[in-house]
Amino acid sequence: MRPLKAETLRGMVTSAAMAALGIILPMVFHAVGLGAKFMPMVLVLLLNGFLSPLPWAMLTGAVVPIASGLMTGMPPLYPPYCLVMSGEMALASGLAALVCRATKHRIWPALLAAIIFDRVASIALAYALAGKFGLPPRIVSIASFAQGLPGIVLQLTVIPLVVSTLARRRGILFHHDHEPETPVL
Repeated sequence: MRPLKAETLRGMVTSAAMAALGIILPMVFHAVGLGAKFMPMVLVLLLNGFLSPLPWAMLTGAVVPIASGLMTGMPPLYPPYCLVMSGEMALASGLAALVCRATKHRIWPALLAAIIFDRVASIALAYALAGKFGLPPRIVSIASFAQGLPGIVLQLTVIPLVVSTLARRRGILFHHDHEPETPVL
């Protein structure tokens, strides 16, 4: 049996922790009626894209919405929003991971690319699903975008703060083999 590489183990542990947070945090937000507005699951899964390697970020992004849908009913299984969100989050968190590494850990290009992709995908899916359920697609798309604005503000505030703080921190989980470089904000 081959030992796990440190990078693989860090990705597994980080993704597992983010998966747990991605299930628990939305329950807290939904308990006070703020879940859909602040998009806590999206926040956690995008953050995981900055903290985990690409495959782990995408796998976590794909699994968490389905697991949460099965365990808590959020996102709903019908209409099949949890499946739609699963694909959307796998791609958005993967895009965050990919752009973050491609830009030498610059936070803003990766975060903006992931948020723009997520919102465009969400609007397109809302438009398509609205038509299937006999709702006015334009109104549903605009409402979907407007409802997510507080979540976008939260993502733009929290993710850079957490990522830059963790990048400067030394520790077992986020150990740097070289002098830590602060991501360019």
